[in-house]
Amino acid sequence: MRSRHSLVLAAGLAVLVLSFLASLAFGAVALPIKEVARALAGGDVSGQVHEIAVGLRLPRTASAAAVGAALAVAGVLLQGALANPLASPDVIGVTGGAGFGATLILLAFPDQAPLVPLGALIFGLVAAGIVLTLGSAGPRGGSIERVVLAGIAIAALFGAATTSLMVAYPDRVSSAIGFLAGGLVSDGWSSLETSGPYLAAGFVGAVLLARPLDRLSLGDDLAASLGTSPRRTRLLAGIAAAALAAAAASIAGLLGFLGLIVPHLVRLAAGTATHRFLIPACAIVGAAVLLLGDTLARTVVAPIELPVGPLMVVLGVPWFLWLLRKTA
Repeated sequence: MRSRHSLVLAAGLAVLVLSFLASLAFGAVALPIKEVARALAGGDVSGQVHEIAVGLRLPRTASAAAVGAALAVAGVLLQGALANPLASPDVIGVTGGAGFGATLILLAFPDQAPLVPLGALIFGLVAAGIVLTLGSAGPRGGSIERVVLAGIAIAALFGAATTSLMVAYPDRVSSAIGFLAGGLVSDGWSSLETSGPYLAAGFVGAVLLARPLDRLSLGDDLAASLGTSPRRTRLLAGIAAAALAAAAASIAGLLGFLGLIVPHLVRLAAGTATHRFLIPACAIVGAAVLLLGDTLARTVVAPIELPVGPLMVVLGVPWFLWLLRKTA
């Protein structure tokens, strides 16, 4: 089993490195991969290669890797905490809140467009905070059913608010389509710098929760007998997942499906549900998958760039159906 885990990690890292280089090399202007690698190493390359690969594409590539890793790890945390293989950031309202926050600024305050990532981050966290608070309150607080039902209600509330904004400002709706569809832009390091602390906090929290989540998978009673509080573990996992998903949405908009399918793919490949393995492995695979998807979106009809969100769904649905057939 350990050799299988090592093989999955090694393959994931190899694909991640190759996809990282491909993201820097391919686009409207194709660059030799050797030249890209030399530019990253600080070697002597032409000014054009350095400007395109390092100045323009590197921030977007780093953002794609961070977003892919964040969404995949958020999916692992929620699936483990809620014992629900279909759990994703949608379940705790992050997607609905982030969509509302971005749409509010884009439609109601178009002159404040640079604040869109911050708005998505804040409202994504607010929505998740409401869900986790409602899910943790009362005598049955912290139960899986209560958290899921609270998430459905809050997601519907923010979805209705977003729709109302679009009805109120129909002439500005086009400006929000890019965010709602999901996609990465080459706007430098600003988005990653804003969301970086939340990503870091979420990843650290995920690592610290690996062992409690493994105990939680044995059942609430056994987990409690081993010193793990099921209620506290679910709450902390929800907070970490919310930080990761909200930060990801603030960078790349509403990207669905990634947090759902990557954990399944890694579990199937590695033959384990141990979170101490799943969390780092899913971070690697999630980063590689989004890098490959974003590179494909930029090159398939170059120089036109497709939004990566719908493309990820188109590519992910066949994978997910195949996984269902394999595991059914």
